[in-house]
Amino acid sequence: MKPLLAALIVLSLGACQRLENVGKAPAFTPVEGNNEYFAMTSAGLPESSTRRLATEDASLWSRDRRSLLGDRRAGNRGDILTVVIEIDEKAEISNSSGRSRTGSDTAGIPQLLGIPQRIDRSLPEGASLAYAFDANSASSYQGNGSVARKEKLTLRVAATIIETLPNGVLRIQGSQEVRVNFEVRELIVQGFVRPEDISRQNE
Repeated sequence: MKPLLAALIVLSLGACQRLENVGKAPAFTPVEGNNEYFAMTSAGLPESSTRRLATEDASLWSRDRRSLLGDRRAGNRGDILTVVIEIDEKAEISNSSGRSRTGSDTAGIPQLLGIPQRIDRSLPEGASLAYAFDANSASSYQGNGSVARKEKLTLRVAATIIETLPNGVLRIQGSQEVRVNFEVRELIVQGFVRPEDISRQNE
């Protein structure tokens, strides 16, 4: 009895938690605690290899980001860059099916101890048990279907550099939540990118 009572209490508490969200917009996921927040608020481990930097000998401008001609592209742990996602796909599906069926049934009682002849005498003129019934059936089916879909989508999602690998490749991760009509959609981007692939627009 006690285990059953405990199970009922747990179910009732779960139902209360769901009822609290009725009529309210779903909450966004907290920013604190994910890898992006950790990369921007804590110092990373020292890299095992030094990165090659441009020389400044006899240069009027420094390579510092605060310089007028400095490189402001994301390259360090905690920097933010924009990931552009372009999807352009096209799909076409076409199918057809056909079916045909024909059937014929014929039955009669020409001879059976003289009984059919006796019955034929009482039947209307032209009727006879010799040809009791004759049935024919035919059916055919043909169907065609086709589906054509074309989708083109362009997204821009901000991502954070969470790690710099020894070979210079950047590990990025980003997420974006959009709430429309009490529905939250989450876009997650994570992967690796080379520093030379980042444009001057930091994309």
